[in-house]
Amino acid sequence: MVTINPATKQFIKRPRTILLVVLLLVSIASIGIFGLQEGLDLDGGSMIQLHLEEAVDQDTMNTVTAVLDKRLNAFGISDVQVRQSGDQDVIVEIAGVQPEEVERIISTPGKFEAKINNKTALTGSDISTVSSAEVTGNRWKVPFSVSTDAANKFAQVAQGQAGAEVQMFLDDKLISSPQLDAGLANGVGSTDIEVSGGESSKEEAQKQATEIHTVLESGALPVKLKISGVNSVSAELGSQFETGSLIAGFLALLAIVAIVSFKYRSPSLVFPIIVTSLSELLLILGFASLIHWNLDLAAIAGMIATIGTGVDDQIVMTDEVLARRDRSDRKNIVKTRIKDAFFIVYASAGTLIAAMLPLAYIGFARGATGIGMLTGFAVTTVVGVLIGIFITRPVFADYMETFLVKNPREQINIEKSSSKPKKNKKKGRKTIAREEAEKARKRI
Repeated sequence: MVTINPATKQFIKRPRTILLVVLLLVSIASIGIFGLQEGLDLDGGSMIQLHLEEAVDQDTMNTVTAVLDKRLNAFGISDVQVRQSGDQDVIVEIAGVQPEEVERIISTPGKFEAKINNKTALTGSDISTVSSAEVTGNRWKVPFSVSTDAANKFAQVAQGQAGAEVQMFLDDKLISSPQLDAGLANGVGSTDIEVSGGESSKEEAQKQATEIHTVLESGALPVKLKISGVNSVSAELGSQFETGSLIAGFLALLAIVAIVSFKYRSPSLVFPIIVTSLSELLLILGFASLIHWNLDLAAIAGMIATIGTGVDDQIVMTDEVLARRDRSDRKNIVKTRIKDAFFIVYASAGTLIAAMLPLAYIGFARGATGIGMLTGFAVTTVVGVLIGIFITRPVFADYMETFLVKNPREQINIEKSSSKPKKNKKKGRKTIAREEAEKARKRI
């Protein structure tokens, strides 16, 4: 039967220890359920930077990102992230797709118009649903439905115009001009309409049909935009980055173990430091999994930096305790030294967070371009530091307070002299005169 000594029971029952164990279990569950979301530089893909022709308000920006997200999903891309960057830029991240495949879809404003004799009969806002594109040989068509009001408006414009061309424009470019059927020129509205055309090959017809279907279904962008930059990472290169990151993390852990082991040469000190560091790493990964934070190379660098600063804090705390634990009032001294060590830890953490916040702000405000690409480093570092000072460091302090204070207390023996010290008596004037007279007689 395994028995647990009272000190261990006391440590396990402490609220901070229980909180750490619960959070570790939550992190493991989160990673198991949601997994870890890798960034483009690890998973491979493309980052496309879009620049709007003018600065827009938040409502317009929300419309832009929503249309782009819907458009890319309608195009058949599931792993896509669209986010704003300031008030005039948008960042689109796509995994596993080359940018050439989606550049045209992204940059197309999507303004649709149907005209009969230069009179607008339909616009993109009139479309309610878009059916799947159909391709037969090198011919294509995209059926869609319009609202009842839009159908009546179309019927009024089309009345008596049988045989006239229905010119359909997408971004002011003529994409189809079918002749108006007599059944649609009798003044009776119809909600079912289609746009059709032909291309030089079946592949071109399929591509054109897919693009038009995507644009019609997603709607028009409220503002024009252009592609200002494209960054791509192949899946093979991303795999190499991931392998290199794992190796770097493993080597960093080995270096920490070697340095701490060389410094203390005691498993009772080395093991808690390593366990605390691994706990911090697991909590960071659990947090990233829970909020679906992309783990890129910058974020991994932030984790390694966080673990390094965490070990440094634990060394400071350990040295502070070991320096005074041989005193007779050891228990009070340990608590005092831990408080002193925490003052250093908090000051260091505050300085580090203050240095990281501007970097994080630039990334969130301006997007993942330029220095903003280091946002992952800043956010991961700040999260790791907060986890350390509020969760893992206090538990480590409890460990030292519980296990590094020896019992029973040692007593300091004060040696007492067996003989009383001689008192130095001050000589009087008569005594001094007598001694000088005696010395003078001896010289004679």
